[in-house]
Amino acid sequence: MRVIDMTAPGGPEVLKITERPQPQVHAHEVLIEVAAAGVNRPDCAQRQGSYPPPPGASDILGLEVAGTVVACGEKVSRWKIGDRVCALISGGGYAEYVAAPEGQCLPIPNSLDMIQAAAIPETFFTVWTNVFESGHLKKGERILIHGGAGGIGTTAIQMAREFGAEVFTTAGKKESVKALHDIGAKHVILYKNEDFVKVIKQQTQEKGVDVILDMVGGDYFIRNVEALGHLGRLVQIATLHGTKAEIDLRKIMMKRLTITGSTLRARSVEEKTRIAQALEKNVWPLLNAGKLKPVIFKTFPLNEAREAHELMESSAHTGKIVLIVKN
Repeated sequence: MRVIDMTAPGGPEVLKITERPQPQVHAHEVLIEVAAAGVNRPDCAQRQGSYPPPPGASDILGLEVAGTVVACGEKVSRWKIGDRVCALISGGGYAEYVAAPEGQCLPIPNSLDMIQAAAIPETFFTVWTNVFESGHLKKGERILIHGGAGGIGTTAIQMAREFGAEVFTTAGKKESVKALHDIGAKHVILYKNEDFVKVIKQQTQEKGVDVILDMVGGDYFIRNVEALGHLGRLVQIATLHGTKAEIDLRKIMMKRLTITGSTLRARSVEEKTRIAQALEKNVWPLLNAGKLKPVIFKTFPLNEAREAHELMESSAHTGKIVLIVKN
């Protein structure tokens, strides 16, 4: 099968098209003929050598795919050959075939095509478990979503909107503002020109927000604490500005804040299966009804993975970047 391989850790130029044997499926896995694969920032981090795959995972990039089941392990009970699925995987997505645990596969929503479905798993799993399970976002609450123009951001904005929250988001470019308003952000803060803490305090009469989803870290930590209201929850999912911060602990104590965070890739199959089941119950009806839809910014053929990574790292996109593996 054709795959995207790395000649060595480095920039996008290390990505090359090559061939490898098709993966073998284990008892509880299905083999998916990949139609499309989502591109995510963790892929870029792995390419750079700073985010190695967990033990036992494929070293091929790619954490989410959509395609057709072409083989089933002997203990697979839900899926059959010919089923159209999207899947969260621990690696191997930039390829014509990938093996996926059956519990991490979900049916492609009625309203979506393969390209759109490939943009669902990584972001929807991440947003559900962090915003709604760890962050406990409720109807009528306020949420600040950093990086609103990215795949996580555009997903979180829509999901928070559908569950009845008031959405604040930060973005880096004016070109994103209308698109983010259109998908449900009530307040779009251009962080290069505005102080998001001041804007939030002004817009909330000093009350702050209830939940913050942050992938920036570093110097944003103390500012996030300032922007949170009483009993607020900060959920950390990445550290683009660094892994360390200094904070006056009394502010956390006085506001009775909850600080939490997580990663997704290293979780067990059982935990990812549980998240998939929660998504199918709570979010798939919204996808099937067309109330949620991944925002696709641009697609590339598989052999242009380099260009896809260059776009991802430029941050010039609003929404998801997807590789088309099979037309």
